[in-house]
Amino acid sequence: MFFLIAGVQPRKRTIDATPRRCPRCGLNQAVVQRVDHYFSLFFVPLVPVKRGEPFLYCRHCKAVAGDGRGVDFSQTSPLEKPGACRRCGRPLDPDFVYCPHCGERR
Repeated sequence: MFFLIAGVQPRKRTIDATPRRCPRCGLNQAVVQRVDHYFSLFFVPLVPVKRGEPFLYCRHCKAVAGDGRGVDFSQTSPLEKPGACRRCGRPLDPDFVYCPHCGERR
């Protein structure tokens, strides 16, 4: 008698390990990853079946941002504007060292 264990299993791959700013916590701990699905035989991935969409995954707060469609994975956050707070996006006076709204250091 012979048993065959086969199936399709997901596998998380890091596409770009360059640290990027997380849109949730604001730290530079986010990396670009995707989940690919592989046909596996005896729990060994052999043949790629489906390629996943890239997304941003934060190593610090475990947040996931984007589904890969129309997401810009540039180094700057959409909240990051000159003269604005990096965390909450509210306008700041150039003389302020800390944001009076959320307490983020400039």
